[in-house]
Amino acid sequence: MSAQILIVDDDPVQRRLLEAAAVKLGHSVVTLDNGRAAINRLSATDGDRFQLMILDLVMPELDGMGVLERLPQIGRTLPVIVQTAHGGIDTVIGAIRAGACDFLVKPMSPERIQVSIENALKLSALEGELARVKHSVAGTLGFRDIITASPTMERVIRLGQRAAGSTIPILIEGESGVGKELIARAIQGSSDRRAKPFVTVNCGAIPDHLVESILFGHEKGAFTGATEKHIGKFQEAHGGTLFLDEVGELPLEAQVKLLRALQEGEIDPVGGKRPIRVDIRLISATNRDLIALVKEGRFREDLYYRLNVFPIRVPPLRERREDIPELVRHFTARFAAEEKKSGLRSVAPESLQLLTRYNWPGNIRQLENAVFRAVVLADGLQLTVDEFPQIAAQVEVGATGGESAGAAPMLLPVEAPSISLATHAPPMAGPAAGETLIRAIGDQGDVRPLADIEADMIRLAITHYRGRMATVARKLGIGRSTLYRKLKELGIAEPDEDLATE
Repeated sequence: MSAQILIVDDDPVQRRLLEAAAVKLGHSVVTLDNGRAAINRLSATDGDRFQLMILDLVMPELDGMGVLERLPQIGRTLPVIVQTAHGGIDTVIGAIRAGACDFLVKPMSPERIQVSIENALKLSALEGELARVKHSVAGTLGFRDIITASPTMERVIRLGQRAAGSTIPILIEGESGVGKELIARAIQGSSDRRAKPFVTVNCGAIPDHLVESILFGHEKGAFTGATEKHIGKFQEAHGGTLFLDEVGELPLEAQVKLLRALQEGEIDPVGGKRPIRVDIRLISATNRDLIALVKEGRFREDLYYRLNVFPIRVPPLRERREDIPELVRHFTARFAAEEKKSGLRSVAPESLQLLTRYNWPGNIRQLENAVFRAVVLADGLQLTVDEFPQIAAQVEVGATGGESAGAAPMLLPVEAPSISLATHAPPMAGPAAGETLIRAIGDQGDVRPLADIEADMIRLAITHYRGRMATVARKLGIGRSTLYRKLKELGIAEPDEDLATE
């Protein structure tokens, strides 16, 4: 769903009203009945997963104002909508000064609640985009600025954070459009070289005869047309970070000089009389299989091992579908502001389900462009399925059994059972009401392998809990990252998003 919302109110009737309004918009909700529980929940290791809090001001133990005052102390920043039955002007001013972004006076209609939720999330997304832009320009963009909710990206971030504390050469691998440069910038912004130059070179976009000049610079008169002295990218990045994107596209001649520059810490400008010392942090990226290029003789083996000291693989978007709703929400807020469509507040739940089912061969770049186009087409308050006709057509082809690279695989139901694992009963004509059975005996009369039974149990749990993967993991007694690993190991397709309700 598009956001996770924390509702804090001691009135159970009001909690149900708020939860119903949020769920109707496609959001997932956690409800608490007092302020102290809210602070404890937000202080937990996963407390930053909430994008919004709806907070009652009058509660026992710890009231709403106390919660607002403690948020900075626990290091949590999120939009807060406060509500109370006593809407005096002094109360409103006090809450806004304490950090609330909106104020609701009880009783309020579901429509008013929904408008407040949509506006708060839109404002939060815009503030997040603005902060990322500022950090990127200042060279201080960090891993907190990366939009992700995926377990597969947790490892990427952990590796990046460890690498940031060193000057070790890094090779970022991944398909085009997955955000390799963003990871490189986050490493720079989390290191001692933050706010120092971050110089990007797209090695695949440089003509072969200009590679050495662009990387290492040249002296005046070094070759025909060299009318001025040129400072190369290595010297531009002195003291900071040099990011070589698509490094596998470098010609062999330039690879020799690059290897020497890395080994000796100095460069030879074209036409220069003496080498120049440089101090750079090198981060390389590629969407190619460099080992294959080495075997083909198109990439130097010694350079490969010099670059591939600390490899980081960024997974494609189809392997981290949990990131799609949050990315869509942020792109929608940004493009709605750029296109001056202030009335566009959110994305319809069915649109998020559609976008999450698509495989995104172009990854985040393709998703961004699809949302941009949808915002331009949109006339209403939400982005509907009608604004994504090309995506809908490809997902529909996959759903009807046709060939489609874009459609995500559908979840298969559990096989028809013959023996109950719970009771070890003999074969029956059919399960009793409310009973779920899994086959323990195979077609040849032998006990089925544990891996097969485990796969059926996972499929059953996914179906039973309607694709809510956090709940599935919790009920099975395993971590969410372990669950996704088992899905991959056992060859189980991820659930169709039409099942998911969280």
